[in-house]
Amino acid sequence: MPPASKINMEKIKSKHGGARKGAGRPKGDSRIYSFRCPSALAEKIDSLENKTDFIKQALSNAFDKADDGIRSLGQVAHATNIAPMRLPFYEQRVVAGFPIPLDNDERSQGIEVLSLLCPHPESSYLIRVKGDSMIDAGIESGDIVIVDKSNRNPSPKEIAVCELNGEYTLKHFEEKNGQGWLIPANPAYPKFRINDGDDFSIWGTVTYIIHKARD
Repeated sequence: MPPASKINMEKIKSKHGGARKGAGRPKGDSRIYSFRCPSALAEKIDSLENKTDFIKQALSNAFDKADDGIRSLGQVAHATNIAPMRLPFYEQRVVAGFPIPLDNDERSQGIEVLSLLCPHPESSYLIRVKGDSMIDAGIESGDIVIVDKSNRNPSPKEIAVCELNGEYTLKHFEEKNGQGWLIPANPAYPKFRINDGDDFSIWGTVTYIIHKARD
């Protein structure tokens, strides 16, 4: 004879007819976040009639403000908004010597351009640059740069999108003797020293530069 506990469990299970269609919380793409904040701010939030809507709107406004700031560099588009494009790719080095025939489609293979330029599309942005402060780094006004926000630790030779006191700029970032510097690639522009009281962060790192062939 089975133990009483097993009998009771079997009785309980027999009362359930399985999952009912439409029962339970509806699935969606929302996520739950938790955070800590100072007591004075917490008291203000607690006094609100609808805390959730207020927090959502505050976060949305903050992101809109950040987007407006980055647009000061030029036109901005998220990489996921770019339509896929496949082009023929020839796995063959082109040298400045004898001509090499490249007109045979059988020698080519398809390549997805966006995945090549944006290995992390969820964190990548395309920016059409305004200004010539990085002209010696190969970036002229009107060029398109692809910026990866997941890389916020660029080397001195890489090009970073930096936020300094609420303004965005495209520069090299170097740290010398514990002091941060924003360095342009154009002698007509000065270097910027990052002071202790400055609000500074690296927004992302340029991975590719797109421009027409120069005349």
